[in-house]
Order: sequence, then structure tokens, then C-alpha cells
Amino acid sequence: MKKIVTLLFVIILFQSCGYDDNVEVGINSPVLPVLTGKDANPVLKVEVIRQQPEDYSLQKIVISLEGTTDLNDIGQISLFKSDEEGRFATDMLIGEAQPPASVVTFKDNFNVTEDTLIFWVSVTLKENIDLTHRIKVQCKSISTDIGKVHIPAVDTQSLRVGVAVRRHMQDGVHTSRIPGLATSKNGTLLAIYDARYESARDLQGHIDIGLNRSTDGGRTWNPMQIVLDMNEWGGLPEKYNGVSDACILVDDNTGDIYIAGLWMHGVLDRETGKWVEGMTEDSTRWIHQWQAKGSQPGFGVKETSQFLITKSTDDGLTWSGPVNITPIKKKEWWLFAPAPGHGITLADGTLVFPTQGRDETGEPFSNITWSKDSGKTWTTGNPAHKNTTECMAVQLSDGSVMLNMRDNRNRGNEEVNGRTIATTTDLGDTWTEHPTSRKALIEPTCMASLHKHAYHENGVEKSVLLFVNPASVSRRDNITLKVSYDDGNTWPEDKHILLDEYNGRGYSCITSVNDSTIGILYESSQADMVFQTVSLKEIQ
Repeated sequence: MKKIVTLLFVIILFQSCGYDDNVEVGINSPVLPVLTGKDANPVLKVEVIRQQPEDYSLQKIVISLEGTTDLNDIGQISLFKSDEEGRFATDMLIGEAQPPASVVTFKDNFNVTEDTLIFWVSVTLKENIDLTHRIKVQCKSISTDIGKVHIPAVDTQSLRVGVAVRRHMQDGVHTSRIPGLATSKNGTLLAIYDARYESARDLQGHIDIGLNRSTDGGRTWNPMQIVLDMNEWGGLPEKYNGVSDACILVDDNTGDIYIAGLWMHGVLDRETGKWVEGMTEDSTRWIHQWQAKGSQPGFGVKETSQFLITKSTDDGLTWSGPVNITPIKKKEWWLFAPAPGHGITLADGTLVFPTQGRDETGEPFSNITWSKDSGKTWTTGNPAHKNTTECMAVQLSDGSVMLNMRDNRNRGNEEVNGRTIATTTDLGDTWTEHPTSRKALIEPTCMASLHKHAYHENGVEKSVLLFVNPASVSRRDNITLKVSYDDGNTWPEDKHILLDEYNGRGYSCITSVNDSTIGILYESSQADMVFQTVSLKEIQ
């Protein structure tokens, strides 16, 4: 009898503080960057599904921040109801925002009338935080007016922090696109991009090349400065004098910095290729240099898009007027353009820009453009491959130059998909396709970044190759860092680092912040331009 009484007591106790069987919970912890410079960052998705039609109310939600590197990095933690598609939105708060603590409790009553409620846990970061830190968030418990809800055991991600270097509509710029990133000889980080003032659309449009500098390893960034802007040139408004697709190159010997960009003056008729007269601020006619006959053979501004270079000799503080090197291309080429990202300095001091264009038939190609006299004169090489475009270069341990190229054949191709890769020993006069070409490094046909990181270990100089792109054959999502220890012959999967799993525009650029730190600037799902760091120890 005593055992029966005890059992009844346990049952009654369990029921009085029991679980609400009418509500189920799902937890999703996506890999996303958590950014300074943003008011809200999604870190955890919680889906609450009722099994019965009765309305109920959330009375207490307990969130844990245990595992976060430093709670002082966080300004506040909030709960937001999702939009109708379940995506993160900040239109409706669930309760009041709370200060950070190891355990945060939201006690505001929130009535639920829908069958499925999706809410997001969000954190707001303070400025100037250590970029090696991580944020970890877990949902520990949810209580409703009819009982506690069972929370499934989910091992949530420890999320990397970063900086929203460029946001939508920042500084009156509609969209910042096409990242380039380099480290000056003084250790300054230089981030470049298209400042697309009126829309996210490519050329032609009101587009300048913007620059932000960081002197503290990327924790904070100086305000935007414009380094390539053709203004109202030739009697046409700025919307018909756009500059885009910039590439930055640091001369490792002199410290000089070069930025190349593509200038488009007016528009060409897509059928005839003839320059269209009479464009005004009210005109709506548009064409892209890669579309139809949007750029044509010749050298003149009314024939073909123009290759411009500006130079800084003071660590990126001031910039020269643009120098036009379009005449170095073959006259019959329809287009000659920089490839976005960064260039390199070879061991012998040769400066190399990755470049791209359209040949005498209009077909795209990738190549390199180089200078042996510290940027005074430039020479462009032969195409490394056809039907390829945006590319980046590294110098391998044997002295050859490897070019890693976006390949149009990869678009949606699940059977044969991989970046096209070629090498040259004569600065692009001749090329050899690499054994891994189209057999590694999948892509959804998107710009990608390649970088050689040199470091010292026990007094010996070593290096690794680094690659970032959307690791997908069809979508610009899953932005992933990969490393190669053997000059790009293999890219071990166990060393891949996922940075952002959600869909974005997907372009990126990598630099060496210092001997032990890698910096990545990329078009994220969470901001136009995100900067994050990765320690060399993480990939060794």
C-alpha cells in the first residue's frame, strides 16, 4: 500500500508540472555569421507546432548562452517571430529584449493562435570585439499556460562572429557587390567593392568602386571612400558611366597598391553593337558588357568597355586618377576586363592581375595581365581557357602560376562539375590544364577566391592554398573555406570550414591578415559584405 501511495504521488506531481503533449518543438541551428554592425543576428530557429486546435500562450522561454566565448561581446538577446515563410524578420518581438547572461529568461505572455509558430533567437553584438570569439545559443525550456513543452536535444552550432562591412542601403548605396580584399605592406586591410547606388543590377548603371580600410585586423573599418568614379563623363549622366568588377593588387616590394576596374560609357545596341546616341538621365535603356553585343572590338569608349587602373602610394589613403590600359588588348577582342578579387606579386617582382574577356567571336575567356616594371606598363596573356570568366591566380611552389576559373559549363551540371584550372610557366603565353580541372571544387557557376597563405613554422617558411566559394552545384549557398597542402592537388574534406549555409550572392576574396590569421570578405546571406577571420591552427 505504501508503494502504491508513493507511485500515485509521483504521478500527481508529474501532472501538476508536466509536459504539454499538445505542443511539439523543433530546433534548427544554421551556420551563419554573427555580425557587429547589425541590430539583430539570427542564431537559433525554434518551431512550435500545436497538435490540438486550442489557442495557448507562451509564458516562459529559457535561453542558454553557455559556451559563448565572452558574454560581454553581446549587447542584448531578443526573440522575433518569423515571417510567413519561416525566415528571420524583426517586425514582431516576442517579449522584451534581455541583457546577456549564461541563462536568459523571457517571461512575457505571448498568445499563439496559429498551428505553427516559428520564432528566432537573435543577438546584438557590441562593436570592436575579438573576431576569434564564438556565440553559442541553446533553447533550454519553453512553458505554456497548460504545461511545459518537451525540448529535443540538439547540439547547436558554435557560431563565428564577424563584421558587416557593408549593408544594404548603407551610405546611400543600394547594394555593395563584388568583393576584393588585400593586405598592404603596412598590414592595413583594404576591402573594395561595387558601390551600386540605385539597384543591385550589374553594369550599366550608377556604380563606383568603394574602399574601406581597417588598421586593426578587421575588427573595425574606416568609412567608405570612392577610388574609381567617372562621374558625368562625356556629357552622359553617372548612370551611363558606371565602373565595376574591381581587382586589388599590392606590390609586395614597393608597397604600392593598384585597383583595376571596368568602365562602361553609354550603351551599345544589343543587335548591331553600335553606340547609342542621346542617352539622358531619364533614359531606361540598359545592357551588360557580357550580354549580346554590349561590348565590341576596338579600343574607343564608344566601341568597347574600358580597363582602368588607379594607384595609391600611401597605404590606400589617396588614389591617383585612372590610367586606361585598354589598348594592350587585341583589337578584335570584344571585351578586356579585370577579374574581381585580388592580384599577386610573383617571387621575381612581377605584378599579376587575373583578367577576363570576350574573344573575336564574343566567347568568354580567362587570362592574366602582368607588369615587370612596377606597374608602368602592362601586358596581357593569351586565354587560358574558353567559356570561362572570373578567375584568381596564385604562384605555386615550382614557380608556375595557377589560374582557377569560373566555368559556364558548370551551371546546374551535377554530372560534371568543377572549377577549370590551368597553369603557365611563361606568364600566360601558353597554358596547361591542371589534372584537377573540373574534377574538384564544385560551383554553381559563381566567382570564387584563391589565395596562397605563407607562414613560418620553426623558422621555416611554408604555405598553403586557400579557396572559398559556394560549395554547391546549383545554389549560391554553403560558403565554404577549403585548404590544400599540396599546391591544389587535393582539398581534404575534413578541413572544410562552412561559413554561411544560407543563400546569398556568393562572391568572396581571401587575404592573409598576418602570419597566423586568414581574412575572408564575402557576399553573405546576412549582409552585403561580411568579414570574418580563420586561425591557421584551424586548418593545420
